[in-house]
Amino acid sequence: MTKPSNVHKTLTDTFGRKHNYLRISLTERCNLRCTYCMPADGIQLSPKEHIMTYEEIYTIASQFVDMGVTKIRLTGGEPLVRKDAALIIEKLSTLPVKLTITTNGVIVDRFIEHFKKCGITTLNVSLDSLNASKNTDITRRSYFEKVYQNILLLIKEGFTVKVNCVLMRGFNDNEIIDFINLTKNLPVHVRFIEFMPFDGNRWNMDKLVSLQEILTQVNSNFEKSEIVKLKDAPNDTTKSYQVKGYQGTFAIISSVTNPFCDGCNRIRLTANGQIKNCLFSATESDLLTPLRQGKSINPIIERAVQTKFKIRSGMDTLDKFKNTDGHNNRSMIAIGG
Repeated sequence: MTKPSNVHKTLTDTFGRKHNYLRISLTERCNLRCTYCMPADGIQLSPKEHIMTYEEIYTIASQFVDMGVTKIRLTGGEPLVRKDAALIIEKLSTLPVKLTITTNGVIVDRFIEHFKKCGITTLNVSLDSLNASKNTDITRRSYFEKVYQNILLLIKEGFTVKVNCVLMRGFNDNEIIDFINLTKNLPVHVRFIEFMPFDGNRWNMDKLVSLQEILTQVNSNFEKSEIVKLKDAPNDTTKSYQVKGYQGTFAIISSVTNPFCDGCNRIRLTANGQIKNCLFSATESDLLTPLRQGKSINPIIERAVQTKFKIRSGMDTLDKFKNTDGHNNRSMIAIGG
């Protein structure tokens, strides 16, 4: 549940953006091997002693709350594979924040009552294809039916469910309308995410399905009068729509072709205690080492926010995206989505 906050200030960068949203990666481990997230050969995991303990996660999160954070999202890897995930969720639920989670949905059914107890009402679940075989191809694991049934279970249990679908040309871009039709009889919120460059995911512009291409498909399959543009909140990463009469909605997250940096309010904390002030940032700020040395982490947090670029860590044109393969950044699994 959202609790009243005693916030006196909010982290503000040099462009006037107020940062009140912290995404915490609990682990670099995952029970899937999605191609856009993890290199085919896997990654070199951080040594166990370099991963934040649950006490350290809570201490750092508390410091961010004191500095103005009002929303925390737990990510991974897959956050729920961490052995003390339930304890971390319970501890963080005592903070005056809205607590949410992004999961691949494989074992989410084990946590439903715990989520309710801790006031989690909204979950993002990753699902990149409605075809079981294709889903196995992208995740390198055969969990489609389990994940799909868990999405239905979450809806039945009263949770708000957002389905994250990373679009890749020639793979699942022919399923856009199928995903939208999923919202006809289910109160589910589908979010199409542009394929983004990270270390080891073999990104290139040819695989990108842009916002405009998605809307072209939508307009080719529905009458213009059927599509309602919904109002987006000031810090939303999405452009949201609904087909008239449908229970759910669909949205587009266009980090590459139509960035939303002007309203960015996010900071990321990796599982090994590093701040990334932007998903695409090649630089990080270590919080864990000074925390363990008993030093104040406030100046490091403030400096990280103050040095944030205006647009995508300096990649302010498509040409700059074309000239990157993500090797100046971590793999997505090591960042936390």
